[in-house]
Amino acid sequence: MNLFDLSGRVAIVTGGNGGLGLGMARGLVKAGAQVAIWARSEEKNANALRELHALDAGDAIALPCDVAEEAQIEEAMGRTLEAFGRVDACFANAGISGSGTAIPDMESQGWDRVMTVNARGPALTYKHVARHMIERAKSGDPGGKLIATSSGQSIMGVNKSSDYAASKAALNGLTRGAAFELARYQITANALLFGFYETDITAAANPKFAEWMAKRIPLRRPGDHGGLEGLAVFFASSHSDYITGQSLPVDGGLCIS
Repeated sequence: MNLFDLSGRVAIVTGGNGGLGLGMARGLVKAGAQVAIWARSEEKNANALRELHALDAGDAIALPCDVAEEAQIEEAMGRTLEAFGRVDACFANAGISGSGTAIPDMESQGWDRVMTVNARGPALTYKHVARHMIERAKSGDPGGKLIATSSGQSIMGVNKSSDYAASKAALNGLTRGAAFELARYQITANALLFGFYETDITAAANPKFAEWMAKRIPLRRPGDHGGLEGLAVFFASSHSDYITGQSLPVDGGLCIS
């Protein structure tokens, strides 16, 4: 018996065409799930689909979606339901880096952009996904999983990253609120506070940041993308049904160093 068989389950992964999101999508498809990637880049969406379809398991579609635009979220939700008929799990993973400016140099436009994508985007994604899950619950089919990609920076101090940290702290608050409000429908909500993983965002950062991180992480290495697969499957499966409202660091011990 496969304890983590996700056959018949449907998951959304926003920003699932690369980085952490693609790692999670890969694990979900391997476990038999049907996965809808919502992301902006058509080229990256096509590349991600080729990779996922080559796994010869589950199924996957990719839909254009900018989570900064609610109309696009609503459109992607409708198309996901047309394709798969239901949604059992939603990984609110899409996000952007901060402006990289110190607090005295901060500009309101940069702050607003980071908060729009990293905090409002997941909230509006949950709005449309939760409506569907609640309707299913009222019809006698309760349950659902909301999983947010947060960051260890939401609970740590990092230089020139206050806008990013604030956006992820807001996401942690959204997680607790959603967990409390939606528990009556057996919908759980959790946030994963990722530490240092090698992604397009970190590749664009100052190389000194990676060096600093490597010295601070107790396990002395960046996160393992392969490990994202099992993590996503666990939180999409019934084995995480009694975990809700949590902000779980996934950081090699970084937050305790």
